[in-house]
Amino acid sequence: MTSATSSRILTLLSLLQTRREWSGLELAERLDVTPRTVRRDIDRLRELDYRIEAWKGPAGGYRLAAGSELPPLRFDDEQAVAIAVALRGAPALGVDIDDAAARALETVRQVMPSRLRHRVDGIRFTGATGARASELVDPAVLELVSRAAQEHRVLRFDYAGGSSHAAVDVATPTPPRRVEPHTVLARNGRWYLVAWNLDRSEWRVYRVDRIAPRSQLGARFEERRLPSGDAAAFLAARFTGSSAEDRWPCTGDLLLRVPAREATKWLPDATVAEVDDSSCRLLLGSWSWTGILASITRFDADFTVLGPQQLVEASTALAERLASASRRP
Repeated sequence: MTSATSSRILTLLSLLQTRREWSGLELAERLDVTPRTVRRDIDRLRELDYRIEAWKGPAGGYRLAAGSELPPLRFDDEQAVAIAVALRGAPALGVDIDDAAARALETVRQVMPSRLRHRVDGIRFTGATGARASELVDPAVLELVSRAAQEHRVLRFDYAGGSSHAAVDVATPTPPRRVEPHTVLARNGRWYLVAWNLDRSEWRVYRVDRIAPRSQLGARFEERRLPSGDAAAFLAARFTGSSAEDRWPCTGDLLLRVPAREATKWLPDATVAEVDDSSCRLLLGSWSWTGILASITRFDADFTVLGPQQLVEASTALAERLASASRRP
C-alpha cells in the first residue's frame, strides 16, 4: 500500500466518523477518486476490523455500524494538529481540566506515528494563560448546566462569589435560584449561563464558576424565545448595558489627532475612519459620557468632540473638574 493510498484511507475513515451516512458519489468527490476506488478503500477498512455497512440504490452509500466498537483511533495530519492546539490551549478555556488535558495529549501522542508525533511536539505557543483558581469552572458543573440547557430541564443552584459585572446576576445571600437554562456560552475565558429566572420572571446571565447546583435536573419546560433571538447577541448586549441590542448606552463622535492605525490598536471596539496621516474620526461607546472621555484622554493627544450634546456637556464638566483638582489649596 502506497503512502498516498494510506493517506486517502485515513481521510475516508475521518469522513465516516464525522457523519452518519455518506453516499458513494459524495465520498468519491471528497477524495477525488472514482466510486470503484472508494469501494476498494472500504474493503481495506473492513480488513482492519472497521464495521462499515453499505446500502444499495442509485448512488449507494456507507456508514459506520451503530454501536460498534472501533479499533484504536487513527488521525490524519490535520486532526493531529487540531488536537494538539486544542489540548495545549486548555488553560485558556477557564475550565478545571488542565491536568486532564495534558494527560490526554500525552496519551494521544504515544499512539501516533513518528511523523505526526514530531508535528505535535513542534506546536508550542504562549497566551494560553489560565484563569485564577477561584474562577475555574468545575467540569462536572459545566456538564450538568449544559445538559440542563440541552434537555430543557429546570435547574436549582446556589450562586456565590464576590463582586460581579453589572451584566451578570450579582452574588447575594438569597434563596437558591430556580431557572430555565437556555444557553451556555464562553466569553473571554469565562463561562456564562443565559437563563430565565422563574422567581423574578426575567432573563438573567450567570457565571458558571459561581454556580453550585442544589440537586439533579428538575422538570422539563417549553423553551422561551430570547429578546434578541440569539444567545451570543443577548450576552454581548448585557455587557454593553442593554437588554436586547449589542450597543453601548452612550456613543460619541470625536476627531482624534492620532493616526487611525494607532487608534484602532487601542480602541478595538470603536469605528475608526482615517481623516489624514495624523488624525482620525471615530465613534466610541461606553457606559457613560465620562467613560468615553477617559478612553480618549489616555492618548495624550488633542481631540475635538463632534457630538452629541451630552458628550459636549460632559467634556466641559470634566475640564472644570480637572482644573479644580489642579489648583493648590
